[in-house]
Amino acid sequence: MTRTFNTRMVFRTMGALLLIEAIFMAIAMCVSLWYKEADTGIFLISTIITLLAGVIGLCIGRRAESRMGEREGYVIVAMVWVIFSAFGLLPYYLSGQVPTFTDAWFESMSGFTTTGATIIPDLNVITHGLLFWRSLTQWIGGMGIIVLSIAILPIFGLNGMQLYAAEVTGLTYEKLSPRISDTAKMMWTTYVVLTVTEILGLWLCGMPIFDAVCHSFSTIATGGFSTKNNSLEFYDSAAIHYLVAFYMFISGINFVILIYLVRGKARNFFRDEELRWYTVAVVIFALLLTIGLYVSRPGWTAIHMERSFRDSIFTVISAMTSTGYTISDYMYWPVVAWVVIFFLMLTGACAGSTAGGIKWVRLSIILKNGVAEFQRRIHPNAIIPVKLNEKVIPQQTINNIMAFLIFYVFIIVITVVTFSACGVNFDESIGAAVSAIGNVGISIGQFGPSGTYAEFPVVAKWVMSIVMLIGRLEIFTVLLLFTKVLWKK
Repeated sequence: MTRTFNTRMVFRTMGALLLIEAIFMAIAMCVSLWYKEADTGIFLISTIITLLAGVIGLCIGRRAESRMGEREGYVIVAMVWVIFSAFGLLPYYLSGQVPTFTDAWFESMSGFTTTGATIIPDLNVITHGLLFWRSLTQWIGGMGIIVLSIAILPIFGLNGMQLYAAEVTGLTYEKLSPRISDTAKMMWTTYVVLTVTEILGLWLCGMPIFDAVCHSFSTIATGGFSTKNNSLEFYDSAAIHYLVAFYMFISGINFVILIYLVRGKARNFFRDEELRWYTVAVVIFALLLTIGLYVSRPGWTAIHMERSFRDSIFTVISAMTSTGYTISDYMYWPVVAWVVIFFLMLTGACAGSTAGGIKWVRLSIILKNGVAEFQRRIHPNAIIPVKLNEKVIPQQTINNIMAFLIFYVFIIVITVVTFSACGVNFDESIGAAVSAIGNVGISIGQFGPSGTYAEFPVVAKWVMSIVMLIGRLEIFTVLLLFTKVLWKK
């Protein structure tokens, strides 16, 4: 039996999602109105345009069949980031604070994919409303637009299971409740609670409430957009630095595991192997960088030791969770430290978190499979399974991980070649490519902590935007759209 593509359902779902974006845009408009800024009208126009587009989508899909299959799910999940970014750029472009359409698109896509790479050279001239919108786009994109929407879509008569399967990427997406909407609500409740507690913490540490809200949005989303040109280095406060580092670390943990902890199932939390790999990696690399910085910096005092440790632990967590915040310009550190940071940008944190990168669950399985392969060579007749959390990993899963890594490296290579062809230095091309696919934001050279992508070639900006999207959806969700298998009746 053949099944046609349910186009009306796609329009109906996209219309509902655009209504959600319009609500968030209206919140940013209220911030602009509160500060009595000139771009309040621009936010109003942008909100109305987004709202009308959502209503049109709902009207087109009003008689849609209720079914939603894998094809519709993958199309919606891939397209929602493009559509949200397209409407999300309106405040940037219409206000004139971001001069070109390309730059407005880049900034919007960087926000929703939680990459944090920016083309704005001076944040001091940007209005409060737009600064808030930048951080809010990251907060929306952090947990996932779809995961947020699943809790709301039933209002429009829509089922979110296919969207959840396509959006919640990584090796182990898990339902915490028989009803998928309840799972989404639990995840977003945790997300909101973490955000609110960080806002209060930063405010108590002396950060102005506006900056506390914006930085909390970006921290929990592991996005990295700041309200200051030199990121969190602007705040010379150990309390603020350690607090943000703590919340970045927490945001790099699988949210399912966090919910287990909140629900009193601490055993599930502490026995999670990926969490142990992630934690141990943070400790080891932070200590290595601390020793390196302490030795390379003049002044053998306790104050220098504390500062070296703070810079190291903050940078390690920021790079590993793909947040991209900085409290020290690591381009002035020893070159070997760049190599460590570059490696951490590749690793990522935990699957099921808001972080980008390869993820430690994949790396641990690859390493375990490598060890098992040595054992198989010695004992060719032995059956030596690869286990994670005391469960045997199917060979198909290992094959999927290998395919993921191959595509990951291949996309990096193609991106580096493209950037180099656009005139970008080779080392900076590599850094920008890894930063884009890992949704990290920070890079090396002129795109390091003190730089922006303002002077990035136009073609390279569009390519980088595409790579950001591919990295946010962890490759397969996007690439599947171009396969015959998905579209086969």
